[in-house]
Amino acid sequence: MENAGHFISSFGLDNHGLTGVKRAFWNLDAHHLFEEAVRRGEGRVSAGGAIVTETGQHTGRSPNDRFIVEEDATKCEIWWGNVNRPISEAHFDGLLAKMQKHYQGKDAFVQDCYAGAHSDYRLKVRVVTEEAWHNLFARNMFIQPPRDDLASFEPEFTVIQAPSLTADPAQDGTTSGTFIVVHLSRRMIIIGGSAYAGEIKKSIFSIMNFLMPARDVLPMHCSANQGADGATAIFFGLSGTGKTTLSADSSRTLIGDDEHGWGDVGVFNFEGGCYAKTINLTHEAEPEIFDLCHTFGSIIENVVMDPATGGLDFFDPSLTENGRVSYDITKVHNASATGCGGQPKDIVMLTCDAFGVLPPISQLTPDQAMYHFLSGYTAKVAGTERGLKEPQATFSTCFGAPFMPRHPTVYAKLLGEKMAKHNAKCWLVNTGWSGGGYGVGERMKIAYTRAMLHAALDGKLDAAGFTPDPNFGVLVPNACPNVPTEVLNPKNTWADAAAYDAQARDLTQRFEANFGQFESHVEDSVKAAAIRAAA
Repeated sequence: MENAGHFISSFGLDNHGLTGVKRAFWNLDAHHLFEEAVRRGEGRVSAGGAIVTETGQHTGRSPNDRFIVEEDATKCEIWWGNVNRPISEAHFDGLLAKMQKHYQGKDAFVQDCYAGAHSDYRLKVRVVTEEAWHNLFARNMFIQPPRDDLASFEPEFTVIQAPSLTADPAQDGTTSGTFIVVHLSRRMIIIGGSAYAGEIKKSIFSIMNFLMPARDVLPMHCSANQGADGATAIFFGLSGTGKTTLSADSSRTLIGDDEHGWGDVGVFNFEGGCYAKTINLTHEAEPEIFDLCHTFGSIIENVVMDPATGGLDFFDPSLTENGRVSYDITKVHNASATGCGGQPKDIVMLTCDAFGVLPPISQLTPDQAMYHFLSGYTAKVAGTERGLKEPQATFSTCFGAPFMPRHPTVYAKLLGEKMAKHNAKCWLVNTGWSGGGYGVGERMKIAYTRAMLHAALDGKLDAAGFTPDPNFGVLVPNACPNVPTEVLNPKNTWADAAAYDAQARDLTQRFEANFGQFESHVEDSVKAAAIRAAA
């Protein structure tokens, strides 16, 4: 094996069964990975200097192709079901053997890095890829160790990824040619058949979600930032709810945009980069993200580029609605230097209610916060998925069910305990529709959402007082600076009050039906806070 690079670990690839690799490129920096990716035809250079890539068939995660090995040491700790699907150890061994054979005679790119900004909770991660741009993605998204540590770097978890390798479902126990398989005891993840880069980062997020609760740390699918006073806020939300957009606030310090832990040390980022959606991106609405799409080292994934000018068209969804940009968080001008913050003062739960009936902002009691955390509600919009003709309610527990190996109540219990211990306020923010559902009303203006958030985080909503919403029980502020009063009560924005009432009842029924799976696992106080449909 020929080794290239200046920071080669003494813990070689043979420890992962990767022998016969033609050349191993170790810990190349962004400049050299960028050069290699372009030279190999893996991507094109945009007018702004980013590398533009396409991932083919898979432009998003493949949840039906993700498995956890069912083995004696961990099987009793996993929340088995549609999210965490079991696969046998024998099938894992077979797939790993195929992966090891696949790399024989091929080049490999190796990136040694950390997950976890706080040194007390840091996980050593190795990412092995067959393409340079995926290694650049790993370098963007994870945290770089000091160079002096790389020579002796010994990973605690290893990801081996090969998009050009596919499985045989009949032989390998998979559902298709694509596979993402986690072996917790052997501390390894193998990914094949998909070039979507997000599989790499989300696999490590799932590992942190498994490891952290045992150390009294709540792992969270959230963004986080800090105000000038040092107060930390965290933002839960599913894709498309505004988690990245709203945390990228130039008036606040960004801790991170997607994955964090909350422990006795406060909040800390799991990552060293950001992975933002780009559909309909404009400089006016999201200047920080827009500018970073036109920066060297950024990776533009599945966004249409004009071959003549190198210009990017963020409004063209022909490749996917899930276009992305990956960039090193140190390039964000207001990013935290440490990736760590204090104990959260405010918790924001974001939802995109395409039915247009949830208030645009409301305060939750601690029990309501645990209820909404378990519910994880948002709504998909017509046109974003094939065959979707009208809004569809989606409940993803803990605002990240696909990444939660343990039972959701493990995470909800930690949330409740930490909220109580640190006296954190919780807000439910609807970034979806107002004045009617999708196709009738309009999306909530981002300027109003930002004004409501600023008022909540600055403590300015308390003086106006709150009124319970008659359908959802949440506490709606009576006034908010720089927001028309009628916007705060969603019913007031509908031309047809009876239609609002009917739609609100429908959504309460959906909440009630979804929560049935958790009722036997939660305290009576959380049950009492649950949304109930009117008789």
